[in-house]
Amino acid sequence: ERSEKQKELEVKRGNIHQRIQEREKDVKLLQQEVEAINVSADKTVEDSEKIFTQLISQIRKRSSEVKQQVRSQQEAEVSRVKDLQEKLEQEITELKRKDAELKQLSNTEDHNQFLHNYSSVSAVRESPHSSSIRVRPLRHFKDVTAAVSELRDKLQDILRDTWTNISLRVTEVDVLLSEPTTRDDFLKYSCEITLDPNTAHNRLKLSEGNRKATLMRKTQFHSDHPDRFTACRQVLSLESLTGRCYWEVKWEGRGGDVAVAYKDVDKKKTEFGFNNKSWVLYCNNNKNVFWHNSISTPISGSGSSRVGVYLDHRAGILSFYSISENMTLLHRVQTTFTQPLHVGIRLYYNFGDSAEICKLK
Repeated sequence: ERSEKQKELEVKRGNIHQRIQEREKDVKLLQQEVEAINVSADKTVEDSEKIFTQLISQIRKRSSEVKQQVRSQQEAEVSRVKDLQEKLEQEITELKRKDAELKQLSNTEDHNQFLHNYSSVSAVRESPHSSSIRVRPLRHFKDVTAAVSELRDKLQDILRDTWTNISLRVTEVDVLLSEPTTRDDFLKYSCEITLDPNTAHNRLKLSEGNRKATLMRKTQFHSDHPDRFTACRQVLSLESLTGRCYWEVKWEGRGGDVAVAYKDVDKKKTEFGFNNKSWVLYCNNNKNVFWHNSISTPISGSGSSRVGVYLDHRAGILSFYSISENMTLLHRVQTTFTQPLHVGIRLYYNFGDSAEICKLK
């Protein structure tokens, strides 16, 4: 019997030694990965600083060129104006002198003297300048300011549009492939999310720093905006989501929908889940149902008053969890996301029902 147990111990020790070797390899691999991440991050920061420095240098160079051109044109135009001004002042002096001679001639009492001097004194030279000076409307260099302002606006648009792409590339750097397993793990990926007033349906009132939406009986009369939902009582988040993100939504009332959607999701006709640009979990007190592209997936179990949502944009993973004392997986989606996503909320049951994006940090 001892020999059999001894053999079992040797087998177990062998397994342990093998696991130790595997883990040591893993530790070494992770250490190499840490070094590679640090080297890559340092080089990216250095390269990015050089690129932004070059951009700033280009902007400063153009600013200096505009300043130089304006000053040069200013000097040239002022010189032209002053030159003409000086000539006109000389003409005025000459005209005053001629006027004095004519006055003196006019006061001459001797007729013979008057007639004798008339031909030489009365002649008045034609002005070499036009009878009146015309200037352009008083805009001066305002058109230059308008052109520079237009350049600024275009640069701001480019920076805003390209920043999403830059941010997406940064968040795509995700070395570890494992998914979170505990709520503490999920909370490491929690992000601040607010609702966009420009997308809110006119029956939705936003509060709590635009984290909470409440279904109202009275129309809220939001300003007209092309991004506003007009058919369904829905709202999107202001922030776009890429990389790994986690958030939680709690309901008061009978419930509603929590969704993710592309920015260009239809806002005039269909609700979340009834197109190929949104994914939604229908939540109420009795049941949960998942919808995408008009296809429903029933979910077993009772409804949830607090739902956690985990997104791994790069991996194409979207998971919904019921949050109480424990986290319970309700539904998991594996797909491919082609654009940044926005959080979506939909309310449609009773007036006064609300959904709030929870503060997790």
